Amino acid sequence: MDTNNGSSTMDFILLGFSDRPRLEHFISGVVFIFYIVTLVGNTTIILVSYLDTQLHTPMYFFLSNLSFLDLCYATSIIPQMLVNLWGPTRSITYGGCVLQFFFALDLGATECLLLAVMAYDRYAAVCQPLHYTVIMHPQLCQKMVLTAWLGGLGSALILCSLTLKLPKCGHREVDNFFCEMPALIKMACVHSKVMEIIVFSLGVIFLLAPLSLILISYAVITQAVVRIKSAARWSKVLNTCASHLTVVTLFYGTLIYMYMKPQNRSSQDEGKFLTLFYTIITPTLNPLIYTLRNKDVKSAVKRILCVEKWSAKS
Repeated sequence: MDTNNGSSTMDFILLGFSDRPRLEHFISGVVFIFYIVTLVGNTTIILVSYLDTQLHTPMYFFLSNLSFLDLCYATSIIPQMLVNLWGPTRSITYGGCVLQFFFALDLGATECLLLAVMAYDRYAAVCQPLHYTVIMHPQLCQKMVLTAWLGGLGSALILCSLTLKLPKCGHREVDNFFCEMPALIKMACVHSKVMEIIVFSLGVIFLLAPLSLILISYAVITQAVVRIKSAARWSKVLNTCASHLTVVTLFYGTLIYMYMKPQNRSSQDEGKFLTLFYTIITPTLNPLIYTLRNKDVKSAVKRILCVEKWSAKS
C-alpha cells in the first residue's frame, strides 16, 4: 500500500452530518444564529472595554483578548461550515484545511492559557486588593497575554506539522464539519503511538496544568471570600468569579474529554457534537455570561449609548 501523504494536491471532503440531512438543515440555522450572536456579543465587549475609560483595567484587558480570540476562532470555522452546508459541495482545499486546522489549534491553546491568566487576575483582585494595581501593572498584563499567544502558536506549529506528516493513503474524507486534529488523525492509514504521546503531553501542558492553576487560584479565593464581611463586595466578587468559572467549565470540560483520551475510543457522532459545542456554542455564550452577570459592562454600555444620543441631539 502506498503510504505517501499525497494530500497536498487535492481537496478534502468535510462530511459533517451528511448522513443526517434533516439534522443538517436544523444545525445550519442554529449555527448561523449563534455566529451572529458571537459577532455582536464579542465585538460589543471589545468596543465597550476600549471606549469606556472606567473599564481600562486588567480584567477587561484580558476579557477583550478573550473576546477577540472567540471572534477569530468562530470565524475560522463557521463561514466555511455554512458554505458547505448550504452549497452544492462539501469540499475544502488542502491549503484551506491546513489554515483552519492551524488556527483552531493556535486559538484553542491560547484560550486555555488566557483563562488561567484571568484566574490569576481574579486571585490578585480578591486576595491582594491593596496591592492589586502594583501586582497587575500594564507591562505584566501585556507580557502574560503575549506569553499565552506565543504558547498557543508554539503548540499549534508542533501539532500541525506532526499531524500533516501522517500518511493519508489517498483518503480525502474528513469525518467532521471542519479540519480538526482528531478527525485528521483518524484519516491516517497508520496508527502513530508517538503522535498519541505528544498529543497527551501537550494536553497536560495546555489543559491540565492551566486548569490546576485555576482550581488552586479559586481555592484560595474561596477562603478569602468567606472572610469578606461586606455583602456588596462579596456579591461583586461572586459575580465576576462565577462568570469566569462558568466559562472555564464549559471550555475545559469538553476539550479535556476530546483530547485527553485515546482518539480511537470516541465515537464519530460523539466527537462531532462535542466539537460543535466548544467551537460554536461556547464562543457565543462567553460574552453573554460576562455581560449578563456583570453590572460594570451593562453600565458602560448605557453610558456609551447615552453619550451617543446626546451627541446626536446636539
